[in-house]
Amino acid sequence: MTLAIQSANAGYKTLLLEKEQYPFHKVCGEYISNESAGFLEQLGVPLQQLQLPQINRLQISDGKGRLYPFNLPLGGFGISRYMLDNLLYNIALGKGVTVLTQTKITNITFAENNFTIQTNKQTFNAKCTVGSFGKRSNLDVKWKRPFITSKTARLNNYIGVKYHINYPHENDVIALHNFTDGYCGMSGIEDGKTCLCYLTTAKNLQQSGNSIKQMEKDILYNNPHLKKIFSNADFLYNEPLTISQVSFSKKSQIENHVLMVGDAGGMITPLCGNGMSMAMHAGKLAFNNLHLHLQGKISRPTMEQQYTNDWRKQFSKRLFTGRVVQSLFGGDASTALFLGLVSKNAWLAQKLISSTHGTPF
Repeated sequence: MTLAIQSANAGYKTLLLEKEQYPFHKVCGEYISNESAGFLEQLGVPLQQLQLPQINRLQISDGKGRLYPFNLPLGGFGISRYMLDNLLYNIALGKGVTVLTQTKITNITFAENNFTIQTNKQTFNAKCTVGSFGKRSNLDVKWKRPFITSKTARLNNYIGVKYHINYPHENDVIALHNFTDGYCGMSGIEDGKTCLCYLTTAKNLQQSGNSIKQMEKDILYNNPHLKKIFSNADFLYNEPLTISQVSFSKKSQIENHVLMVGDAGGMITPLCGNGMSMAMHAGKLAFNNLHLHLQGKISRPTMEQQYTNDWRKQFSKRLFTGRVVQSLFGGDASTALFLGLVSKNAWLAQKLISSTHGTPF
């Protein structure tokens, strides 16, 4: 969406295809670091007027419920995907972007320097195409991307579960509560609501008879903070939003000449709280290179290589750090040992936090 707005601002005829109908809820932690604030305001999102929760503290609990407090130097804000996507959707429409919803892409082919995009409704042609397919899509399967075809492993078989709740949560805090093979994030969003979103393994769900409610009681409740939250919160959804087969394996940034942005190009672990900022930043990097190509200043191969280089320069270390930190979460003794060490070393704590956050773009 942010890339489409940039494209329309530059005068390009822009088509955005979406299989859902805006606005809609998505499984998402709904925290955005302030590295993205200026960029969103430039696109026309009135962040100052929205009075969103301003988040500058992090609290992490280990599996036994011991709390470890940290500061977030750059900080961030909470906003639901429902609200943010709707704001961007209306800005895009106002800029002249053609947005076709309830339109599912079935195939993309490239020949003679032109793309053919087939959907469930009609076929389109384009000079350049960008994929923001999310964590896993039918195109990933069709193209047999490596993270799809690789064997089930620790990095590629997670599930995500999200609720919106009413609960007396401190608005300036984002909390991460560990439990066996998972962790649950909690942060304020608009209208005094709280986003509660957790990640765990498919194995945990299977061992609980594939029942989310049973898994929460059997596993999440072992952390006293989570037991208290789940027992006392007012849940605003009848059923949670869920996503399965989440993969943190490495992905390519170019597939069949399509530039990949967001989770389609590479996904940071949710505990780093920065997926949306990375997605928007990747969209800006992609647009910068697309713009040069469409102006005739660089060739398609150069555009693809420069975007890949730019993406890796910005995000490779962040993804690596996220994977390392994730490997230390969701345990019992190992998580407590890691958090105890980091909480006693302010330099190390800030180094880890800054290494998963970028600078304003």
